[in-house]
Amino acid sequence: MLFNSYEFIFAFLPIVLAGFYALGRRSPTWAVRWLILASVFFYAWWRPFNLLILAPSILINLIVARTLRRLGDTPGRGTASAWLLAAGIGFNLAFLGYFKYRNFFLGSVNDALGTTFVLTHLILPLGISFVTFQKIAFLIDVHARRIEKFSIQDYCLFVLFFPQLIAGPIVHYRELMPQFRKATCRFDANDVSVALTLFFMGLFKKVVLADGIAPAVSAIYDQAANGATIALVPAWLAAIGFTLQIYFDFSGYSDMAIGAARFFGVRLPPNFDSPLRATNIIDFWLRWHMTLTRFLTAYVYNPLLLTLTRRRLAKGLPPVGGRRTTPGAFFNLLVFPTMLTMLLSGLWHGAGYLFVVWGGLHGAYLSINHAWRLFGPRVKPASRALAVAGTAAAFLLTFLSVTVAMVFFRSETWGAAERIVSGLTGAHGFTNSVLRARDAMVLGRWVVGLLFVALALPNTMRLLDRYEPALGIQPRPGETRLDVPVSWAPSPVWTVALAALAAVAIVRLSGPSEFLYWQF
Repeated sequence: MLFNSYEFIFAFLPIVLAGFYALGRRSPTWAVRWLILASVFFYAWWRPFNLLILAPSILINLIVARTLRRLGDTPGRGTASAWLLAAGIGFNLAFLGYFKYRNFFLGSVNDALGTTFVLTHLILPLGISFVTFQKIAFLIDVHARRIEKFSIQDYCLFVLFFPQLIAGPIVHYRELMPQFRKATCRFDANDVSVALTLFFMGLFKKVVLADGIAPAVSAIYDQAANGATIALVPAWLAAIGFTLQIYFDFSGYSDMAIGAARFFGVRLPPNFDSPLRATNIIDFWLRWHMTLTRFLTAYVYNPLLLTLTRRRLAKGLPPVGGRRTTPGAFFNLLVFPTMLTMLLSGLWHGAGYLFVVWGGLHGAYLSINHAWRLFGPRVKPASRALAVAGTAAAFLLTFLSVTVAMVFFRSETWGAAERIVSGLTGAHGFTNSVLRARDAMVLGRWVVGLLFVALALPNTMRLLDRYEPALGIQPRPGETRLDVPVSWAPSPVWTVALAALAAVAIVRLSGPSEFLYWQF
């Protein structure tokens, strides 16, 4: 079941909320149990067999986590605990690998060695990548004693809580469960107002903005996949158009997930913070899919960097040290872990060479950004005009770099990606028949309109920052309402505006609409 469906909006969510609030008046414990049962139903709705696949994984992780917890209280069991953690992580990666990467691995072997392994079609369990990362983080946190105690009920709620089950945000146990322990499980007008606003703003972003531009963008990529050459104008419209489509698609989903959780008095972590406004690629990744960046940094990049740093220090070699950093230290301690982390990020997004290329490009971008910070000239602009020009150039370079990389993320084949990228360079002329003048005008208006929304308007988190719409989102220090010209409040004006957005979005639900990240 997806959020952008009539059955979710008009049946599942109202029934679940009614039961949750009614039970909450008598027993918060039973309200939580009702929520767990509802989450199981939510996950099984599309394909009940998914539950039979997920259940053994949940049970095995629970057993591993409880064993880790017991070992943590036993003196001298550090080695056994470490081996058990490694086995638990290995199990989760093998589970993910079988369903998501089996065909990719066998296909790669066939290509490299000329073998004829049969590639059988496997339907991915919903949200398998997000669920796997969440369980791995849970095991690591239990092993590190960041989670002191948990019950079976707490664990099931953490893993199955339906707002974040399919496509995140990736949540830590220590963020989610303390909130449920304090929750009254009763109707709260403030929470419901914020929840409705977030949910319907996210729905509008998804089904009106993202789905609105999708057909025109897909038409160009489809022609590229069929062998057509793509000229300059259609190539750039398609590349920028998809960048905007996936931003509004996934940020819209995240808003809906955060809003759905808020109905239950729970704040999920934010996942987007206007990333297309970033003026460097490091800043972009601090704003784009923020919970994934946080996970990869904490559980992949930082441990790898720490290990490599210790090895260099043991050999008497210098670490990274500001402007005095040696090229060897830079490549060993920054480029290598960055590239590996981003290649894994690309592979996590999809089982295909083009996703690996996308991750590799971002790894290269980040490495170059780090190199500039360490070795680049410390230019102090002589005037305010030069400073503004430098910021504008940095923004443009970042936006274009992200846009070019997204071509590989979106393309179905290497040939299609190559045709789009060569079109971006103008190798096939200014325009051609793949995009009629009228269609180019329509797509151009979409691109301009969505760029205005993404770059000029406050995002949903900033609109509602006075009400902490997500964990840690509050008015910035020193900020006044004059700094943010538009701010949400539970008022008649906003009620009418939200009702209009909701009505338009609900009417649009009758058309084709599918989240780009729903099977990640």
